[in-house]
Amino acid sequence: MNNNNLIPMRGSVQMGAPALPPVPTPQLNMRPILVEYLNILQRRKWTIMAVLAAALMAALVITLLTRPTYTATTQVQVSRDENNVTNVQGVESENAGRDLEFYQTQYELLEARSLAERVVRRLRLDSNDNFWAAHGVDPEDLTAGDTARSGTSSAAIASSTASDPRGNTNTLEQAAIATLLENIAINPIRGSALIDVDYSSFDPAVSAQVANAWVDEFVAQSIARKYDSTAEARGFLEQRLEELRGRVEESERALVDFATARNIVTITSDAGGQGTAQIRERTLAAENLQGLNQQLIEATGARIEAEADLIGSGSAQTTATLAALRERRALAASELAELSVQFEPGYPRVMALREQVATLDDAIASEQSRISGETRERLQSARLREADLRAQVSGLSGEVLSQRRDAIQYNIFQREADTNRQLYDSLLQRYKEIGVAGVSASNIAVIDRAQAPDRPSSPNLMLNLVFAMLVGVVGAAGTVFLLEQSNEGLTDPSKVQELLGIPLLGSVPLIAEHEDPRELVADPKTEISESYIAIRSALAFTTAHGVPKSFMLVSSQPSEGKSMSALALALVLGRMGKKVLLVDADLRNPSAHSYLGTHRESGLSNYLAGNDDVHALIQQVRENVDLLASGPTVPSAAELFSSDRLTLLIRQMEGEYDHVVVDSAPILGLADAPLVSQTVEAVLFVAEAGRVSARGLNSALERMAASSAPVVGAILTKLDQKSSLYGYGYSYSYDYTSSEERQLESA
Repeated sequence: MNNNNLIPMRGSVQMGAPALPPVPTPQLNMRPILVEYLNILQRRKWTIMAVLAAALMAALVITLLTRPTYTATTQVQVSRDENNVTNVQGVESENAGRDLEFYQTQYELLEARSLAERVVRRLRLDSNDNFWAAHGVDPEDLTAGDTARSGTSSAAIASSTASDPRGNTNTLEQAAIATLLENIAINPIRGSALIDVDYSSFDPAVSAQVANAWVDEFVAQSIARKYDSTAEARGFLEQRLEELRGRVEESERALVDFATARNIVTITSDAGGQGTAQIRERTLAAENLQGLNQQLIEATGARIEAEADLIGSGSAQTTATLAALRERRALAASELAELSVQFEPGYPRVMALREQVATLDDAIASEQSRISGETRERLQSARLREADLRAQVSGLSGEVLSQRRDAIQYNIFQREADTNRQLYDSLLQRYKEIGVAGVSASNIAVIDRAQAPDRPSSPNLMLNLVFAMLVGVVGAAGTVFLLEQSNEGLTDPSKVQELLGIPLLGSVPLIAEHEDPRELVADPKTEISESYIAIRSALAFTTAHGVPKSFMLVSSQPSEGKSMSALALALVLGRMGKKVLLVDADLRNPSAHSYLGTHRESGLSNYLAGNDDVHALIQQVRENVDLLASGPTVPSAAELFSSDRLTLLIRQMEGEYDHVVVDSAPILGLADAPLVSQTVEAVLFVAEAGRVSARGLNSALERMAASSAPVVGAILTKLDQKSSLYGYGYSYSYDYTSSEERQLESA
């Protein structure tokens, strides 16, 4: 197994061993994010509990000290469509309420200042003492200019009073309006046309009264708004009707004047067709011409008939008298012919019949003559009538033709009069419709009227506690975040490699204040001893030959557990049968002799000053463990370490002992540690958990790197055992180390 690949060096070379190429170190800090958070919660649990307790206590106190508030609710339904009982369309479009903005507009109208003004004036809240008492306001303070109150913002009242657009509204009314607007709440019910109107105050009766009045005034305001929306239209229509009335009168007057001037007398009107605007007027002259023309036609027919009768033969013109005469003559002539055959011409009967026939011939001739005369007279009369009628028709025809020429202008006047009359009738009808359009039923219906609540709506203890818990969680998270971000100390063993650039050799748990660290280190069954056994096992992999022959423990500042770690490692190695020399090289603040209960009357400082009898300076303190104390205090320790005597001492002791453990002075501010590091095979960097910032630790390591100190790893001391991360890591290290120790001992 190649142990050189397990622990990399921080830019250094091990003394007494071949240089090893840098090998990538496995990432030790790749832990799940949930484990990181659980670790933080474990370490900051008392802070989190304190913040949560403070938030809950504050919520409890505030809840108990807050005056109960009662909320009354009136539920209304606002429909997009109205019930139009008159079936008459108003000025607004029927689809105006179907816009997406309709309900949002209704919500804003329910919170309008004008609505609050109507409620204040209806209930006379400015002079209602119960109203002011229900909101914890003293009206006398308001009138005196003091707007201090509880439950309602004084700034809101003052602003409302200052911005009053009317000069006739007093301060109390403005304060009441501001109070209503601050305590009213409009809560739409999602997915429905229902709206809850909530009002809160210290008095349940006042809350119910205001909630109901608010809805009533909203309905009244809606109706008034509809009526007002038609007022402008009615005013416009009235003006237009007045103008059209004058135009109708003027156009009709012009029509009559033109007809009078042109002697146009109309009798009846004929529509050109249904739905057309063409109107034809029948004048008196045209009517007379039509009658005369008909008579002329009849007269012409009578004349033609008379001429035909006159031209025809007289026999063709037979009358009843003439027919009777001819019939009698025919009978007499027939009888005369019969008798003439039988009797002589002188026969009396024959002679009588001959005379009778002659008489009938004379009568027939006379009748024919009379008929011919009558026919001539009738023809003459027909000719005269025809001529007279033709003359009259000719005269009326000229008059009608003249009227037809005038009909063009007459029709212009006629159409203008008809158009103006139609416009006037249409506007008059629309004016009447708008007058009754406001009779439509309201689209707002009250579903449930507010009742005086029997229990307060706030403060709600459970709700406040839940809210306080949420606030406490947020506050605790913020506090923990700030603490974690402001804490630059190294508290997480897994961050050592990431922050310092050197591997972690092991962690030492924090002990209680009443416990003696010397006793814990001396007892191999304690957690402290077990942690150093784990560190010793990790240290065995830093070189090719196991634990370095000589190594130094150094820290950035005093009291980080450096001296106790040196003692513990010496004791651990001694218990494993190794002969160990503990050298206290902290000449400025030595502590190894006090931990082991011995003295420092003579020691390292004596050897460095020139005493070559080093064995006389070494003290045997434990089995397999010897101590070279710091010796007497010297004025300049750095000058002593600058000589070669320390190097010679370490090389000599490496030949006599299995391991030489050197306890050095802190790094920052002193030159001792870099000088001492040149004499040992390895350097162990000791850091107290959470004490020194990562920047300070890196500064100390940079000083060591500048002197080419062979830093092989870090030891994190005084680590809080309450960290769940530490507990897991230490338990694993202990089990693994025990197994390794058994293998080494058996070898």
